[in-house]
Amino acid sequence: MAAHRAWRAVAAGLLMLSTACGSDSTPPRPPAAGSWRLVFHDEFNGSKLNTDRWVTCYDWNKGGCTNSGNDELEWYLPSQVSVGQGALTLSAERRNTRGSDGKTYPWRSGMISTGRDHWEGRPRRTFTYGYFAAAIRIPSEAGMFPAFWMMPASRRTPPELDIMEFLGNTDETNMYVHWLNRAGEQRERGTYGPVDFPDGYHVFGLLWERDELTWYVDGVKRFRVTAADRIPHVPMEVLVNLAVGVPKPPPPSVVSAQMHVDWVRVWQH
Repeated sequence: MAAHRAWRAVAAGLLMLSTACGSDSTPPRPPAAGSWRLVFHDEFNGSKLNTDRWVTCYDWNKGGCTNSGNDELEWYLPSQVSVGQGALTLSAERRNTRGSDGKTYPWRSGMISTGRDHWEGRPRRTFTYGYFAAAIRIPSEAGMFPAFWMMPASRRTPPELDIMEFLGNTDETNMYVHWLNRAGEQRERGTYGPVDFPDGYHVFGLLWERDELTWYVDGVKRFRVTAADRIPHVPMEVLVNLAVGVPKPPPPSVVSAQMHVDWVRVWQH
């Protein structure tokens, strides 16, 4: 139950803080210095997804969606997103699913985004700069690609900010910034591990300022980028998704997996 979960913030001066602050409580402050105000949050304490805050597909939603650029194996559907017992659950299921693009996908899965209902719609929420964090428990099954990230409201990447991605393992989180220059798309990567991340909830955070990007895991700085050409300055949407099959398909023994999210919060100055 969310009321009994805790996350560890071991940065200097921080105490252990409960992840289960209800919507009527004051969530813990970001570990980054400065004055902050909470501008967006979801504690997932109800029985269904708040569709005033979230959509269940990318901006190119048309009866579901996928990210074809990664050759992912899933087709995202609202039915794979649920809220209960104080958490959001994204469920991946090995089940042939016909997409509106005419292709059949061997998996279906779930995602949430602060973006649009459809290509011509308006985003639910976008953000430029701030501190972005979520308490997430990733699945233990092989072949899953869980992510917490941000993409431009322009609907095209780069730039892209990957607060958390797990690629091919469950004990090392990847942190990326993607940008564009004359040579094409570029990226810089940070990693943190080994940690048994599926064993419990962990807080993944990103400080996005005009002059820096700093990634945190459980309140501790793990990666920082300050090169001016790599820092985005455009409105971005927040996404959490459970993709399948990157970089490798799940083994035949894996038929389902779940990713749990206790809360998502955004602070700004």
